[in-house]
Amino acid sequence: MRIATWNINSVRSRIDRLTDWLKRTDIDVVALQETKCRDDQFPALELSAMGYEVAHFGLNQWNGVAVLSRVGLDDIATSFADDQPRFGEPEALEARSIGATCGGVRVWSLYVPNGRELGHPHYDYKLRWLESLRAAASGWLAADPDAQVALTGDWNIAPEDDDVWDMAFFANSTHVSEPERAAFRAVVDAGFADVVRPHTPGPGVYTYWDYKQLSFPKKRGMRIDFVLASPALAQRVRSAWIEREEGKSPSDHAPVIVELA
Repeated sequence: MRIATWNINSVRSRIDRLTDWLKRTDIDVVALQETKCRDDQFPALELSAMGYEVAHFGLNQWNGVAVLSRVGLDDIATSFADDQPRFGEPEALEARSIGATCGGVRVWSLYVPNGRELGHPHYDYKLRWLESLRAAASGWLAADPDAQVALTGDWNIAPEDDDVWDMAFFANSTHVSEPERAAFRAVVDAGFADVVRPHTPGPGVYTYWDYKQLSFPKKRGMRIDFVLASPALAQRVRSAWIEREEGKSPSDHAPVIVELA
């Protein structure tokens, strides 16, 4: 079974690109982020015609997450915790998480808050959101150590220095701050391994490039998209890769794929 995660950066604008990519690959489950549409606007018909069931959570033109599966789609949830942090005035649950059981694997598509800038309320929200995820994920493993869970998506964190093209460029900015990296490590320490990195070692291996600054051809990227797997799922990973060429404009992220035994 193959599981992929991709920040699609507007699924309606890139549905042809998505379907073309799916035709060229052999992906069973796809976690999408930043779909940028409401549920009633999601182009499900095109994907259904290809054999994919669709679960989508989108409220407006911002955020939005989905899980596509051709191996079953059950137990859909749009939040990972009853107390999942909210944001805004008034505070509201954003469309940043959706989970479904696909072929026996609990797949979560996660679009971690960006943080905007150090000290911003959105940065504090990001850290609270990640801590809530860690607590929930720890609870899943405590309840069932053999649970097969994939935490996939755009984490908006580069957890190691090798994950950015130039640390000096990102000095005093989000994505590389120690509190963010500590929050990422806490999820790993809770039992969820980064199963892609062993197959795609750095430096110079990225999943995101700023398309406004010609960063892709200049190889100025960041590794911020990950698949973190529970122990039982991690044991099944045979290979993993990043489809860098799909990161070319107009999309700014590349798909990350994990193949399971």
